[in-house]
Amino acid sequence: MDKYTGKRLDGRYEIHELVGVGGMAVVYRAYDTIDDRAVAVKILKDEFLGNEDFIRRFKNESKAIAVLSHPNIVKVFDVSFGDRIQYIVEEYIDGITLKEYLDQQKRIKWKEAIHFTVQILRALQHAHEKGIVHRDIKPQNIMLLQDGTIKVTDFGIARFSRSETRTMTDKAIGSVHYIAPEQARGDLTDEKTDIYSVGVMLYEMLTGQLPFEADNAVSVAIMQLQTDPKPLRELNPSIPEGLEEITLKAMQKNPERRYQSAAEMLRDIEVFRRNPSTRFQYKYFIDEKPTKYIDAINSVKNTEQPGYNDNYDYEEELEEPVRRKKRPVAVLVIAGIAAAFLIVTISFGVAALVHSLNSGPKDVKLPDYKGQNIDDVLNSVSSGSTYHFQFKQEQKSDPDAEAGKILDQSPPAGTTVKENATVTLTVSSGGQTLTLDDYSGNAQADAEAALTKLGLDYKVQTVASDTVDKGTVVRTDPPAKTEVTVGKDVIYVYVSSGKEIQKVAVPNVAGRTLEDAKTMITDAGLTVGTVKQQASDQTAGTVIETDPLNGVKVDEGSTVNLFVSSGPAQKKVTIYVQLPKNVTHDIVLKAYLGNDLNVTKTVNPSYNDVCQLDFTGASGVQTLTITLDGSKYNIYSLNFDTGEGKREWSTDYVDPNTSSGGAASGGSVSPND
Repeated sequence: MDKYTGKRLDGRYEIHELVGVGGMAVVYRAYDTIDDRAVAVKILKDEFLGNEDFIRRFKNESKAIAVLSHPNIVKVFDVSFGDRIQYIVEEYIDGITLKEYLDQQKRIKWKEAIHFTVQILRALQHAHEKGIVHRDIKPQNIMLLQDGTIKVTDFGIARFSRSETRTMTDKAIGSVHYIAPEQARGDLTDEKTDIYSVGVMLYEMLTGQLPFEADNAVSVAIMQLQTDPKPLRELNPSIPEGLEEITLKAMQKNPERRYQSAAEMLRDIEVFRRNPSTRFQYKYFIDEKPTKYIDAINSVKNTEQPGYNDNYDYEEELEEPVRRKKRPVAVLVIAGIAAAFLIVTISFGVAALVHSLNSGPKDVKLPDYKGQNIDDVLNSVSSGSTYHFQFKQEQKSDPDAEAGKILDQSPPAGTTVKENATVTLTVSSGGQTLTLDDYSGNAQADAEAALTKLGLDYKVQTVASDTVDKGTVVRTDPPAKTEVTVGKDVIYVYVSSGKEIQKVAVPNVAGRTLEDAKTMITDAGLTVGTVKQQASDQTAGTVIETDPLNGVKVDEGSTVNLFVSSGPAQKKVTIYVQLPKNVTHDIVLKAYLGNDLNVTKTVNPSYNDVCQLDFTGASGVQTLTITLDGSKYNIYSLNFDTGEGKREWSTDYVDPNTSSGGAASGGSVSPND
């Protein structure tokens, strides 16, 4: 058991159990005795109490969340920054981290990923509007409740957007797998830094893997700066193209090409949710050299046209006149007919050439075939539809779409293509059904591998079992031998977490005698540990409290320590009695506290002329009378509240071997006065 469980902080927060350990703090589930509610108490680790950087980060978190109020951001109720302990009291979240959920599910459906991402973006939109940049968005800092609600936590390295930037060497860099390129370089970080991290998380949720992984953090950081992520649909072809575009836009290395705000990304997601077939036509890899298009018609326009001829023989003046020989009329007639025939022939040839060029495949916009039945599309083509294309079919199992329904097309609708172009249509073959095998008794990893190979979606749940070893499948839901549909049915795999350990509440034994308390603890199935005495106003032998505190649930058989009252605390007052000088024989010294003889001892001033006496009492002022050889010598007042003693009266020592004594400085006083 750690040092805080079972304790009470500042008399208000009862620490019940440890629920998490982070890089700089530990988190406990606790009970607020004043506001009567469960809370989470985040305590800065002891090793960082002297580290100004970690203390700054810890205080930063409380200041950041204090200005935020949003249903998707964890609330802060109280803070305490003392010298010996520093803690933040937050809203208690009864859930798991998104990281734990992804580790269980591996890869989640895109609708679920969108549901989580929208909530994260809404939380960040609120934070950004308040001028706060989180700078450490990652699945470990996202809490998931049982109803699917998301809570963003851990603003430990958050900064106001007006604050200075931090470099790669700063400990507050965030997690290298999720940081934006500008964050890795140490450039200015702003709202777009958080957008990049959200894009990485969305990538991981949709594909089941991180976009950049390497052997060490530095290599990952370099990949964040230089390497483009693999397209999502190469890893998971079921991801809609529009969602892939949204994810890659959020992950652009240049912040100016990213979404400029959480609100802007939310708008695209909302458009996509209304129509999952939407494509945004975002372009990420642009060739700076413009594409050159060649128009075949230009070759026709540049062709030399035949000259005009009206079949009349014109007289021409030449530079060097030549004597024209007169031809017979018959020859001229025949020549005219031949020329006319030649012109007609050439005209028909040119017309045929132009017609052949203009009658080639037309440029047309591709219709939208998605959602239609493949038979209807093929029949419309064969019966003489407006445009004709060559269709290539690809079958895909989809339990949510009837067989024959067109799920996707390539190129997409609206693309300009030539008539007779080849169009690939993805057609639903309906949901494939199969009989579920019996995985009970198999190792968890083996069952997961088998289900993945079959293409079945599954979720892992842990259950306690007295008969099945830890890590072994207990059962599935639906059970074995059930007909299931690939892509539609989710198989719940229940894996043994081992024998269930019973939790027992520590009984309330305060105010009981020690023996009664021991009996109650033993009867509850717990073990009595150490018994420590502790001063208190309660009667000696009465149990004051237990460790852990009463009501805290612990494992059956756990040890419970007891604190028992030893009565009121005793305080000590020390006085120093100055013994008479020039006395060499033994003297009997007695000390009366009130009327009770408290001390009797023999002293010899020739050996030591000062006698130290210690007295204990609970409280109040008492009178102390000192006698030497039966005669009063000093009177003191002892204040047990302040721990001080004051001499009120003194006289000279009266030696019983002589007949005369010294005069008292304060008159004769007896212990009975």
